[in-house]
Amino acid sequence: MDINQSAKERLGYPTQKPEALLDRIVLASSREGDTVLDPFCGCGTAVTVAQRLGRRWIGIDVIHLAISLIKARLADAFGDAIAKTYKVIGEPVDLSGARALAELDRYQFQYWALGLVGARPTPADQKKGADQGIDGRLYFHDDAAESGKTKQILFSVKSGKADVTHLRDLRGVIDREDADLGVLITLQEPTGPMRVEATSAGFYASPWGTNHPRLQIRTVAEMLAGQGIDMPPSRDLRTFKKAPKAKGKGKAERPDYSILPFMGLRDDPTTAPSAGETGATS
Repeated sequence: MDINQSAKERLGYPTQKPEALLDRIVLASSREGDTVLDPFCGCGTAVTVAQRLGRRWIGIDVIHLAISLIKARLADAFGDAIAKTYKVIGEPVDLSGARALAELDRYQFQYWALGLVGARPTPADQKKGADQGIDGRLYFHDDAAESGKTKQILFSVKSGKADVTHLRDLRGVIDREDADLGVLITLQEPTGPMRVEATSAGFYASPWGTNHPRLQIRTVAEMLAGQGIDMPPSRDLRTFKKAPKAKGKGKAERPDYSILPFMGLRDDPTTAPSAGETGATS
């Protein structure tokens, strides 16, 4: 049973199930404090329901886009503090891990890299080979008025060699799409000509009186170090459809040691790990 197309909780994930269905399953098969395992967690409905009902949980998925969506869904439902109560195991945490992911699957690398800055591919962008120069998008509102225009940042992700032609292409896409900013994400350090090209694109002037480079370069190393996009203050950053606030217990205020690995538990299932120590295998 999939979720109704018009349901408020719908996030646009194709296999999303209604929370009411997962409520019944979790309540019928577990007690508060038990652990719920969803080995194909998708957009995280079982994870969200388990959290709300006071269960520990483990969610597993091989799609990096799904993991980014679950992080956003948990934050929307339980507040930003929820991020301190779980671990994500199996995604790159350093440059060598990023390179390994890029060599294994450049599309998964792309989804992971976009997740570092809160961007995501649109449905059309996810069709391999049909992205028209756009790998991801991030929407923002920097007008004070609620009715202000939605602005967008376009992303191009390069896991291999990047050069100045990629920046020129992205600059043309920004103009074609009438976008406000463009960002090239790359594993490699940018060359001198790339920096010159980015600088020549000028600035985006925000309603707040701040100026931001219209064409930017971000390396994976910079993003892993916490450097984000140079963009104006925004009253709303909306990449994923916003999930509704959780109603009920929630348990977001306590560290319940929920774990979110990509690839699974350690090989020996008879060894019960202490809280927060569950690992993953590749």
